[in-house]
Amino acid sequence: MSIKTKGGFGMLTLQETIRPSADLRNHYNEISRQCRENGEAVIITANGRGDTVSLAYEDYKRIKARIELLEILAEAEDDVKQGRITPSSDTFRDLRNMLQED
Repeated sequence: MSIKTKGGFGMLTLQETIRPSADLRNHYNEISRQCRENGEAVIITANGRGDTVSLAYEDYKRIKARIELLEILAEAEDDVKQGRITPSSDTFRDLRNMLQED
């Protein structure tokens, strides 16, 4: 048995399928193919509750990169709010000076 849902993360939308843990043991190749070929996230349940998620490796890397970018942007936003900023002209001047020293 599988249940399809649709989840979203910004502009990234993943089809989701919910399957019991027995399917992971008994139908691993099918689940793996479902993730890779259909771009689906397969939610594995244990005792009727979400337990783990299986994704194609490329989707995992893409989601991870987006999360890392969001973390960097959040840090930058916090720097601006806290006044920890430097004019870009100063930054480029410092870079030029560093390059000239080498």
